[in-house]
Amino acid sequence: MFGRLRALTTRLFTPLAAFLLRVGVSPDAVTVTGTLGVVVGALWLFPTGHLFAGVMVVMVCAFADVLDGVMARRAGRSGPWGAFLDSTLDRLADAAVFVGLTLWFVRADDPRLTPDLAAWGTGVALACLALGAVVPYARARAESVGMTAQVGIAERADRLVAAFVAAGLVGLGLPPVVLVVVLGLLALASAVTVVQRVATVRRQALALATSAPRTDDTEDGR
Repeated sequence: MFGRLRALTTRLFTPLAAFLLRVGVSPDAVTVTGTLGVVVGALWLFPTGHLFAGVMVVMVCAFADVLDGVMARRAGRSGPWGAFLDSTLDRLADAAVFVGLTLWFVRADDPRLTPDLAAWGTGVALACLALGAVVPYARARAESVGMTAQVGIAERADRLVAAFVAAGLVGLGLPPVVLVVVLGLLALASAVTVVQRVATVRRQALALATSAPRTDDTEDGR
């Protein structure tokens, strides 16, 4: 889903990317600036109850994640450093989003939030925060040992878009239970993805162990 949107935004951002490169702005600067915008918007606007405004700020800043990639490819600067920086700051931005939503539930300033609903919201938001960190770690750890774990029922971008849409709609007047339900489903999707990735790596490890050459006492002369 988001892959098609990314392709569209890439075409839209190409002129802006070319302009920024001409005036001396680096892809790294765009990456850092976008992340700072997401962190400030999420941790300032969400906890204070400005859910719709927070979603708008965060989504605008999140487009820097597309823009910096377009700039890096045009400048021929795509490489390990850019990938590392982008991935690391993505984790920081994701954490800020779910911490901000958690704080909104904890503060419970919204009269529509009952104590029980706030407690459930806090729990599922924290679950999204924790499991959202485990999902990319499982893939990175698999790749570090020479395996792959590119499986899962929901990609990072899909999970974020779902959270943003729910938070924005609640900010516009829908009952908070909508956000609680969506975050609960996202937490479940993340948990399923972790299990899928563990199972995938396990199968690969077993296949390697089965295909590895064996040496017995006859072969080595003992």
